[in-house]
Amino acid sequence: QVQLVESGGGLVQAGGSLRLSCVFSGSLFSRYVMGWYRQAPGKQRELVARITSGGQGNYIDSVKGRFAISRDNSGRTVYLQMNSLKPEDTAVYYCNGELGRLQYWGQGTQVTVSS
Repeated sequence: QVQLVESGGGLVQAGGSLRLSCVFSGSLFSRYVMGWYRQAPGKQRELVARITSGGQGNYIDSVKGRFAISRDNSGRTVYLQMNSLKPEDTAVYYCNGELGRLQYWGQGTQVTVSS
C-alpha cells in the first residue's frame, strides 16, 4: 500500500519561497509519475506540476519560471520548489502518484501567500 505524506506548507509573504516535500512509502517509486495539485477555496483541484519517471517536468502556465518539481528516487521523495509566490498561489497542495491505473493522494498541505 502506497502512502504519500506532504510537508513544507505555511504562511509566506508575496515574493517569498517555500519548498514542499512529499515522502512516498511503498514500492516502485521510481516508476511512478508524481505530481503536485492544488485546490483553492471554491475552486476545482488543478494540476500544478508533474514529473515523469525519467525526471521530465511539466507545469501549468501560471507557475512556469517560478516553480520547479524534482524527485529523489533513492529517498522516495518529490519536491516542489516555489519561488516568487503570489497571493493567487494560496491553496491546499496535494501530492499525487500515478502508475498505470493506480493513483494515490496525500493529505495535503496548506500554502498561504499574503499580499
